[in-house]
Amino acid sequence: MGIMRRAATAAAVSGAATRAHNRNSKPTAPAPSAPAAPATADSGPTLEDLAAMHASGVLTDEEFTAAKKKALGI
Repeated sequence: MGIMRRAATAAAVSGAATRAHNRNSKPTAPAPSAPAAPATADSGPTLEDLAAMHASGVLTDEEFTAAKKKALGI
């Protein structure tokens, strides 16, 4: 048996064993996480943050206008 065939056989057996293990394993419960903070109007960037990003070139005029409207709830 050539080395390539042995490698292919080993890969196939390993893959089959992994699939069988995953199929037969009981799923573990995820670790409890901290409760999410409630969303508030102040959860996004402030108008000052948006203006600074716009002035530095991070936001285009259109992006700045859209983000400003979203921040103001318009």
